[in-house]
Amino acid sequence: MHSPLRAPIPVETLLLAYRSGIFPMADRRDDQDIFWVEPRDRAILPLDGLHVSKSLRKVLRRDTFSVTVNQCFEEVVRACAEPRPGHPETWISERIVQSYCGLHRAGHAHSIECWTGQGAERALVGGLYGVSFDRVFCGESMFSRADNASKVALCWLVALMREAGFVLLDCQFMTDHLASMGALEITQAEYMKRVAAARGEPRASLGAAWRRFASSAQSSDEGAGSASPGKRIAQSLTQTS
Repeated sequence: MHSPLRAPIPVETLLLAYRSGIFPMADRRDDQDIFWVEPRDRAILPLDGLHVSKSLRKVLRRDTFSVTVNQCFEEVVRACAEPRPGHPETWISERIVQSYCGLHRAGHAHSIECWTGQGAERALVGGLYGVSFDRVFCGESMFSRADNASKVALCWLVALMREAGFVLLDCQFMTDHLASMGALEITQAEYMKRVAAARGEPRASLGAAWRRFASSAQSSDEGAGSASPGKRIAQSLTQTS
């Protein structure tokens, strides 16, 4: 018999950990224990340094995916935990899923979703999730079931953070994928200085920033021309990539 699932990590504990520069992981999917990680070096993505290739810019401008915020947080987390080629295991255990769902309900964890299709044919094909506090967003994981879907989610995240007044995007560990999009590696000490400098409330929530971009769809339908959400996102990033 399986032992009962251990209680989720309390919201207050998670927020204190993130403010202290540490975060939880598990060794595998069915692990009920977690361990706390404090990287020696930290990957961050400067909000004015996102690299958007010409091909990705075209994907954005065509609105290849419809993009939402916080529509299906738990589904995004579970999609990030699915086995991938060469990576059958995951650090996202059921206890971590439940812990971050609690953080989401408290307003400190958010997801960005990429969709294709309409109505009954609508399908979730990519996205990301992470934790927010002060003017910091800590990206946790992303997934993609269609070419460029996770990259589009990241572009939207950067644009929404800029619009809302966030200043620090933490990517935790450097990867080739993140490096190709402009991520930098800094020491943990430098990261904590940036966390301290990011104290205070942003101008708006990510959801409010998303509504400003998404509302352009209505104005476009009414004849405003080129102001589709994807085009507005691409335009907002033009000066920084």
